[in-house]
Amino acid sequence: MLEVIGDVLPSAVGIAISPIPIIAVILMLMSPRSKQLGLGFLVGWLVGVLVATTVFTLLAGIIPEPDTSDGSKPVMAVIQLLLGLGLLFLAVRQWRSRPAPGVDAELPAWMSKIDTMKPFAATGLALLLSGVNPKNLLLAAAAGTMIGRSGENLGEELTLVLIFALIASLTVAIPVITAIAAPKKAADVLSGIRTWLTANNAVIMTVLFIVLGVSVVGKGLGNF
Repeated sequence: MLEVIGDVLPSAVGIAISPIPIIAVILMLMSPRSKQLGLGFLVGWLVGVLVATTVFTLLAGIIPEPDTSDGSKPVMAVIQLLLGLGLLFLAVRQWRSRPAPGVDAELPAWMSKIDTMKPFAATGLALLLSGVNPKNLLLAAAAGTMIGRSGENLGEELTLVLIFALIASLTVAIPVITAIAAPKKAADVLSGIRTWLTANNAVIMTVLFIVLGVSVVGKGLGNF
C-alpha cells in the first residue's frame, strides 16, 4: 500500500497546489461568515476529490489488461500517456494565458461575489472546482488508474482513495483550521498568501503541469 501512496502522492500534491481554490477559500475566510463559508468549501472540496478519484479507481479496476509475458501493462500505459499529454497541453494553455509583463493578474469575476455567498453555495463551488475542474479530473484519473490497477482489495483501494483525498485537501483545510483557531493572527498571513498566489498563479500552474505531465508520461512509457 505504501508503494501506491508514493505513486499517487504527486497527483495529490498537484490537486492541493491549486491557487484559485486557495484564493477562494482565503476570501471566504476574510468575509463576515468566515467559519460557515470556509467549512462549507472544505466539505465540498473533499467530497469532490473523493467522488472523482473513486469513479476513476472503479473504472480502472474493470478495464481488462491483456496477459503479457514481459509484465508490461499496455492498457494502463496508453491511459497514462494520454493523461500525461493532457497535463502538458494544460501547461501550454496556462503559460499562454499568463498576463503580459507589467499587467496585474486578474481574478475570476465570480470571486467578487464571495462575500454574499451562502454556505451551501460555497460547498457547490468547491465541488465544481475540485471534481469538475479539468486539471483535477486529469490528476484524479491518473491517481485512480494507479489505485485501481494496484491489485489491492476493494477496502484497501478505498482507503488509498481517502488518503489521496485528504492530502489533496490539505491546502484548503489548513487555512480553514488556522482561521478558526486563531482568526486575528491568520488574517495578515492569509492576505499575503492571497496576493502572492494571485500574482504568480500562471507560473505556478505551468510548472506544476509540466512536472506532473512528464511524470505521468514517464510512468506510461515504463508500462509498455
